[in-house]
Amino acid sequence: MLRKLIEKYDMMLLIAGVIVLLDQWTKWLVRTNIPTSASWLPDSLEWLNPYARIVNWYNTGAAFGMFQGGSMVFTVLAFIVIGAIIYYFPQVEKSDWTLRVAMSMQLAGALGNLIDRLMQDGRVTDFISVGNFPVFNVADSSITVGTIILLIGVYLQERAAIKEKKAAESQTAGETRSE
Repeated sequence: MLRKLIEKYDMMLLIAGVIVLLDQWTKWLVRTNIPTSASWLPDSLEWLNPYARIVNWYNTGAAFGMFQGGSMVFTVLAFIVIGAIIYYFPQVEKSDWTLRVAMSMQLAGALGNLIDRLMQDGRVTDFISVGNFPVFNVADSSITVGTIILLIGVYLQERAAIKEKKAAESQTAGETRSE
């Protein structure tokens, strides 16, 4: 039984596992080495300071600092999203790798931020600061990249379906003319 479960979720376990580990490790590094609200850059990269830096920042909202104060709502929502992804993942064709990768990355992002919310009184550690863009973390990036992959996959599938439909129509038209 365990073997079947692992076979169903092998890709998800690998991708999500690596991303969650990276997310939690980077957040731990930031929390243990940079005081809250402080920033850091190596001396050799100080010229990047107005544009990019590592900061220790807490977020009680959604990804990229949106909807501050909604920690309980986002905790419940994360459990729902995680449950839905785990339920639907085995139903996705193995050949649909874009959807499988996208779901794995979105699961990882939801898990990474949920772990923070549960372990840090509803707060998520954010640390990547680029320009005036809201501070974010590896989990937020995983959700965003997963969504982009999902959109690309849907686009490619739609293009393939249109191409297939046109090929079928021209084959049908050719058969009609020959009769």
